[in-house]
Amino acid sequence: MNNKLNISEIFYSIQGESSYAGFPCVFIRLSGCNLRCTYCDADYTWQEGEPENIGTVLESIEQYPCDLVEVTGGEPLFQENCLELLSKLISRKKTVLLESNGSFSIENVSPEVIVILDVKCPDSGSKDSFHPDNIRLITDRIDKTPNSCELKFVLSTQADFLYAKDFIHKNNLINRLPILFSPVQKDLAAATLADWIMKDGLNVRLQLQIHTMLWPDISRGV
Repeated sequence: MNNKLNISEIFYSIQGESSYAGFPCVFIRLSGCNLRCTYCDADYTWQEGEPENIGTVLESIEQYPCDLVEVTGGEPLFQENCLELLSKLISRKKTVLLESNGSFSIENVSPEVIVILDVKCPDSGSKDSFHPDNIRLITDRIDKTPNSCELKFVLSTQADFLYAKDFIHKNNLINRLPILFSPVQKDLAAATLADWIMKDGLNVRLQLQIHTMLWPDISRGV
């Protein structure tokens, strides 16, 4: 049985995003992605990667003094064996975050995993990629296990902001789970996004990438 995953990198850093921002975290970055977003800051994962046994991956993270682990990419669910990795991390008593681009169903993801799903806005170049079942699955998930899911929007323009706002209202998601609005740094000033959020009184979290502030000259491994 093939129990390997293509791994781009494994590293220990400060979590820069989500409601877990600021905590030490071990990152397992998987290779491969089905989308090609315009602002991708991990496009090196699209092609590169080395196959590793899941057991080897699990052993490699034990060198770090940390029980918070994020599986990210690329797109982690692009690899079928990602589900096995997530389950084994849970069995090792890790607090497990999964960051996904939202285009794959989360139906088979362990309910003990904290799922952080992207909703791609128009200027990402990947609009309408959100899996049609995921709204129902998010709702079921947070009803059974509160705080087990978060939603993230990466915004380049005011049009993206309006799209995101419409999405969360249309799907009745406001006040139901953490919702994160993150600006594309080269395209949208964080202060501008903050103004829009405050003007509309949106109960969403302005998310800035802490790791890019701590290590502005390092583009990977942080």
